[in-house]
Amino acid sequence: MLFGLDGVEIGLIIVFLCLFAGILSGFPVAFAISGAGIFAFAIIAYLDAQGILVHNVIDTSTQAFRDLLATGVKPDTISTFRYPDLPTVAVPLFDRGWEVAVDRNLSFIVNRMNERVFAGQSIETLLAVLMFVMMGITLERSKIANDLLTTMARIFGPLPGGLAVSVVVVGAFLAASTGIVGATVVTMGLLSLPTMLRNGYSPELSTGVIAASGTLGQIIPPSIVIVLLGTLAGDLYSAAQESRAQAVGCSDALTLLGRPAVVSVGTLFQAAMLPGILLAFLYAAYAFGFALFRPSKAPSVHVERDSRETITRGTGLTWFLAVPALILAGTFAMVETGLIGSQDTGVDAFSEASEGAILRTNVSPECREAMIALHGQPMWDLAVRQTEAIAESGGGQDSVRLSPEEIEELRGLKIAAAAPIGSGIATMGVLLLLLFAIARGVKPSAGAEPLIIGAAGAVTMLMADVFFIHPTTTPLVTLLVIALPLLVALWASRHAAARLAENELIRVVFPPLMLIVAVLGSILGGITNPTPAAALGAAGAIMLAGYRKLRERGHSGWIIINATLAVVVMILVGANFDLRITQENVGFQTWIAFFVAYGAFLFAAFGLVAAGWALYRVGVLTPIVRETAKVTSMVFTILIGSQLLNLVVISFGGEHYIQEFLRSFDSEFQVFLIVMLVLFILGFVLDFLEIIYIVIPIVGPVIYGGTFDPKWVTIMIAVNLQTSFLTPPFGFALFYLRGVAPPSVTTGHIYRGIIPFVLIQVLGLALLWFVPSIVTIVPDLMPN
Repeated sequence: MLFGLDGVEIGLIIVFLCLFAGILSGFPVAFAISGAGIFAFAIIAYLDAQGILVHNVIDTSTQAFRDLLATGVKPDTISTFRYPDLPTVAVPLFDRGWEVAVDRNLSFIVNRMNERVFAGQSIETLLAVLMFVMMGITLERSKIANDLLTTMARIFGPLPGGLAVSVVVVGAFLAASTGIVGATVVTMGLLSLPTMLRNGYSPELSTGVIAASGTLGQIIPPSIVIVLLGTLAGDLYSAAQESRAQAVGCSDALTLLGRPAVVSVGTLFQAAMLPGILLAFLYAAYAFGFALFRPSKAPSVHVERDSRETITRGTGLTWFLAVPALILAGTFAMVETGLIGSQDTGVDAFSEASEGAILRTNVSPECREAMIALHGQPMWDLAVRQTEAIAESGGGQDSVRLSPEEIEELRGLKIAAAAPIGSGIATMGVLLLLLFAIARGVKPSAGAEPLIIGAAGAVTMLMADVFFIHPTTTPLVTLLVIALPLLVALWASRHAAARLAENELIRVVFPPLMLIVAVLGSILGGITNPTPAAALGAAGAIMLAGYRKLRERGHSGWIIINATLAVVVMILVGANFDLRITQENVGFQTWIAFFVAYGAFLFAAFGLVAAGWALYRVGVLTPIVRETAKVTSMVFTILIGSQLLNLVVISFGGEHYIQEFLRSFDSEFQVFLIVMLVLFILGFVLDFLEIIYIVIPIVGPVIYGGTFDPKWVTIMIAVNLQTSFLTPPFGFALFYLRGVAPPSVTTGHIYRGIIPFVLIQVLGLALLWFVPSIVTIVPDLMPN
């Protein structure tokens, strides 16, 4: 032994020192990681060949080991950490020599690259990183942050600490737009820090709120951290639960858990929503409370409003609150009473299969004990009763094909039960009514006639659905019936949109907000997975930025506006018509719908090209593409280098050694607390990419192999990494801010200012620790 340490322990120290030295060497991190792995392997292989490094393992040939097995202890749970008194024997780190380890590492690295980078199942999810990065950089280049800060300062400025609150709001907004911590902190530092200092805000509060708000991109979707963590968490959780099930005698994880061992990036986005909002709220509450107790350090600021319309309190309450609330309340009442609902008449050609018991009960005694320990005796007893009831009724029934008569009977029942107003037309009508109400409140001095006509058109469209549209009415006939009132409502909506565009808040916030809602809504609502949503976000950001640049140069931008409308038309046609033209019998209306959707698609693509050309002409597209390529290249290169470093740790038993140490603790909470502390400390010196790709694969089989909810585990890790971004003296967000802060702001100001927000982060972690439902409630309520 060297220095009284086990050879594996020395090997892990060598790997860490090589990694630390590589990062401090000044070389790009992506290459320093792989270089650290090669150097560490060379050093460890040399020391092992010289007989300097030895690893102590339990001697399985001794009587003490056999006596322990006789007590019922399983061999794979025996380790030197849990049973330190067992006799050990010294073996080399590389059991068959370092040459064999090199061969295995080379083959493993090729397989890992194929699985995780080039052609594996996770490659589709990783593509979302590229498009989310492009979305964020494009919105940053379109000067959206500048407009948002100016607008929010006008809204929150008169409040105590209003500028600090506006920075938190914009930071959360940019986090949902970009998901990139460095870009958000730098942008906010350049734009808001001079303004806050000029208006008498203390340097400590100013720098603290900027750095903290900038790191919200770590947790608020579409966070790149969650995308990358999610690709690993899904694989780690599935594999760890399979191993756990087999260890307790169950056939698979589904039998043990009673549910599939699956966690997706979309589900993690849902889980991250409330924690992200909670942290933003705590930041804003601190800024507001700070200003109340120390008003001289965070004075209220009255910023001149860029508005030509005076809105009284009564008008605002009526049209922004009372009327929309009345519309929504009426809609919900109609839904509850069955006046609004589905008019779908489709019937499945197969009958429904009978449901099985909540748990499988035909299992081995060992598996049964493990399932009772996991789910509780009442749950097991319920599963037994359900199984007996199914057996008494003749057993479970499989799905069978229905006869034409049975299908017609079921279709008749659905037609009879259909709601008078379809949910699609009702949604369209309600949105139009809300649009007209808000437009009236935004500009009450203008004539109300166009809005009244539009509202009448929307109501007429709903009444036409009641009297003239039947559940069996074809989509084409439905469109013809509502065409006239719909055209009237759309004509009025142009007037409403023109009025809304005159309001600064709506003009600045609405376009990027709709883009964020479209991207996150499609993911959180279970409509699609993150990759298509990211593509939608990147394309939408390019079109939004292109429109802004065209308007700055005095052009109309009508192509991009109409291209956006074409996307809406394409979605509506696809949702209401069957566009499968490869079927044997394709009707006339299907061909019409197909060509309309195809034309809308071509025009939308043309609008995207036009937006890209507009950005290229003003010199914006080139830096967007260049920055996107740099960031994504760094991510994937770090992924490859970290795989090499991981394989080095695996080759001399380091991964197994760490996992044995963690499994030696009886409490899952102790294990997870140790992991969280280690991640927090490593966050001082390592970027989140290195931690995700180097550390998580090593500790993941342990922390994802227990009873904790994988969503909760992943979000806790993400918030922990966010905390380490802020913590002095090595927090990355602090370095980002230091690089753009004026000379009057010292490093001491930044460090003192961030301490309260670090405490808020710790408070947030404590809340998530003791109230895990903050993480799990949204995924439980939303579709996946």
